[in-house]
Amino acid sequence: MSKPRIAFLGLGIMGGGMARRLLANGFPLTVFNRNAEKSKPFANDGARVANSPREAAENAGAIISMVADDNASRSVWLGENGALARATTGAICIECSTVTVGWIRELAAAAQKRKSELLDAPVTGSKDQAAAGELNFLVGGDPATLETVRPVLAAMGKNVSLLGPAGSGALVKLINNAVCGVQIASLAEALAMIERSGLDRASALEVLTGGAPGSPLVKAVAARMTAPDFTPMFLLRLMAKDLGYAIAEGKQASVELAIAAAALDSFQQSVAAGHGERDIAAVVEKFRKG
Repeated sequence: MSKPRIAFLGLGIMGGGMARRLLANGFPLTVFNRNAEKSKPFANDGARVANSPREAAENAGAIISMVADDNASRSVWLGENGALARATTGAICIECSTVTVGWIRELAAAAQKRKSELLDAPVTGSKDQAAAGELNFLVGGDPATLETVRPVLAAMGKNVSLLGPAGSGALVKLINNAVCGVQIASLAEALAMIERSGLDRASALEVLTGGAPGSPLVKAVAARMTAPDFTPMFLLRLMAKDLGYAIAEGKQASVELAIAAAALDSFQQSVAAGHGERDIAAVVEKFRKG
């Protein structure tokens, strides 16, 4: 069977890698990015470049969005130039961005009015995993709809988890990132304490990364903190956004995410200090400077 045309909206750190995986797997691809310069390399590799999300969605069997937040997602899906304005009957809309549950439910209703189906399918993994096709998709939505587009997701990831109805993927992703944000902020504090105490940093970090605290995330971010290398793998300002979204979702469930709130404060201070466009590892600079 021929592969469906895919419309891909958003070619940032994650979206760019995901779109390239679709091209590499032979999917006809139309791309849109707000900054048109990022689209040019995809045109050279065989993708069609659209001037708007609406144009990108024309004749697409699946429409995928990977953008920064609720506002960016709303802008690519809704309105006169939004993807839903041109989505064909039966098109499957896939929101891979890390957004709120409330927005996913609103978007699902809007897609239904266009006789389309929505899956919320945010991912775990970072820049390298996106480029290698090793992302994990956290999916909320109809099981039959997921099966229809499973080959599309398989081209970009190694695992697909169906977590429940629409909004379930978004909620698990925010919980996941809240835990990640807490780990990173805690690691930043620990590294600053090691450095200020005069300990041998390499030896002390070996204990942490080789022991119980040594999650894959802690190991990867510790290496970037010590280098130091703050080339963006995951933008610091987006972690602040995700923590804020997670805390708000916690309130909806009558759960106060106090530890996540403390981590959010550290990330917000780092954004205010000018580190927002750097990697999440740059949060350590706040603690190094005191």
